[in-house]
Amino acid sequence: MSRNDREYDVVLFGATGFTGGLTAEYLAAHAPDGCRWALAGRNRDKLLRLRERLAETDPACAGLPVLHSDAGDPASLRGIAESTRVVATTVGPYTLHGEPLVAACAEAGTDYADLTGEPEFIDRMYLRHHERARESGARLVHACGFDSVPHDLGVLYTVERLPEGVPLRIDGYVRASGTLSGGTLASALTVVSRRRQTEAAARERRRVEPRPAGRRISAPLDRPRRSAKAGVWALPLPTLDPQVIARSAAALERYGPDFRYRHYAGVRRLPVAVGAVAGAGALSALAMLPAARRALSARLAPGEGPGPERRARSWFSVRFFGEGGGRRVVTEVSGGDPGYGETAKMLAESALCLALDELPETSGQVTTAVAMGDALIGRLTRAGIAFRTVFSSERP
Repeated sequence: MSRNDREYDVVLFGATGFTGGLTAEYLAAHAPDGCRWALAGRNRDKLLRLRERLAETDPACAGLPVLHSDAGDPASLRGIAESTRVVATTVGPYTLHGEPLVAACAEAGTDYADLTGEPEFIDRMYLRHHERARESGARLVHACGFDSVPHDLGVLYTVERLPEGVPLRIDGYVRASGTLSGGTLASALTVVSRRRQTEAAARERRRVEPRPAGRRISAPLDRPRRSAKAGVWALPLPTLDPQVIARSAAALERYGPDFRYRHYAGVRRLPVAVGAVAGAGALSALAMLPAARRALSARLAPGEGPGPERRARSWFSVRFFGEGGGRRVVTEVSGGDPGYGETAKMLAESALCLALDELPETSGQVTTAVAMGDALIGRLTRAGIAFRTVFSSERP
């Protein structure tokens, strides 16, 4: 079936989870008139209760379609994928539960967006489904939440304010305040506990993925240090974000012939920086032990997360320092609750962008910058996430 003949524009899969429910609320409030969207998940009773809750705010949601589908039932996932132009999914950990839906979308030529921050999952999906998605026309867009939209699009925004055709150097500093949900904790523990599998998937992808001809792209992991230009202690972040940014840079010539990106957490006080490093090391060590991993998971069950008051106090800011061709710029992407409120907004706007906007012709596994770029920046800006230039100058 042609994408334009599909019954729905967007299907939200995993709508009854914590972040799924927030995404459903955002779509109920912001999906444009005429947008055909539906809720999907494995528990029909929970879906119906969610629909009733949405209808209390917007009576039009009383007729919202509810689709039964299970991550462990490929036939039901195939039916979902064939019915819609875009599937947005919040069902993680993606390494454990995500592949059947990716496969269904790649086969059906259906665009796909998720919230994964799991490098192993993304690399495995590239190896197994990228080529089929290229053939079918599907765009497989991972990391459409705080991992890694502000960073990927923030670097694109910065690059567009630097000269073309010259080497570019950009450093990003992340500052944030927020709280984990059960689903996020489960995904983080999965990533940390599967280090060997993650490294193996990355090596396998490097062997087969084409490299940009005549261009150099790097995202090195720096050492902890004091950054005078940012006014913070810079702690290198070994997260998914630099990998996503490097793939955007490899795909888009606008990033220049020699591009380097470094990614940090920006911490103002040295004791906090030391504590953060020690805490991250302890969590990594504990996550390798099955008993400790189960105990950590039991502290916050999937489906649980911070309440509205706590989310209202949360915030994020990512500041980028870029230079190239004699020009220096400082830019910033900032918003509210990074893990949930803004992540739900990013996923919903990504799905609407894929379904409804005029976008560059592309297919296969692609990043947000490659698939949606300025169109998604525009959507997020209108939705209240700030992209701004703090400073710009020519070097003397």
